[in-house]
Amino acid sequence: MKTILAPVDFSSVTERVITEASALARSFDGRIVLLNVTQPVAIGADAAGFVENIDEINKAAARDAARKLAALEDGLEASFLKADSVQLMGVPAVLISEQAKQLGADYIVMGSHGHTAFYDLLVGSTASAVLKRAPCPVLVVPPPPKQTGKSKR
Repeated sequence: MKTILAPVDFSSVTERVITEASALARSFDGRIVLLNVTQPVAIGADAAGFVENIDEINKAAARDAARKLAALEDGLEASFLKADSVQLMGVPAVLISEQAKQLGADYIVMGSHGHTAFYDLLVGSTASAVLKRAPCPVLVVPPPPKQTGKSKR
C-alpha cells in the first residue's frame, strides 16, 4: 500500500489537493495522511503588551485546525479511502519533509499559492522548500483559477 502525504492549510487550494491525493490513492490502492502544520504566532518584544496570551491564541488555532482536519479525514473515509491525519505546530516546510521521512511516504501532494517570483524570493515558498528536501516525489497542485467576474458563453 502506498502512502500519500497531503499537507493542507485550509486555503482555497486544499480542495484541489484532496482531489489529486484521492485520485493517486485510488490508483495505487493507497492511504492518505493529511498533515496540517500550524505556524505559531510569534510576537516581538515591542508588541508583547498588545497580546496578553499568545499561548491561548496558538491553542485556539490548533483546535480550529484539528476540527477542520477531522472533517477532511471523515470525508475521505466516507468516499472509501483509507485516511489518517497528523497535526503539528512549527515551520511547515521542515515538518512536511520530516513527516514524509517518518511515514515512509511514497508521494507528497501539496498546494501552491501561486505567489509571484518576487514574493517567493523575499518570503520563500513552502512548496519550493519541500521540493528541495523531500525524500519522495512531490506533486504540486496549483491554486484554483481566479474569477474575473466575466461569464463564459
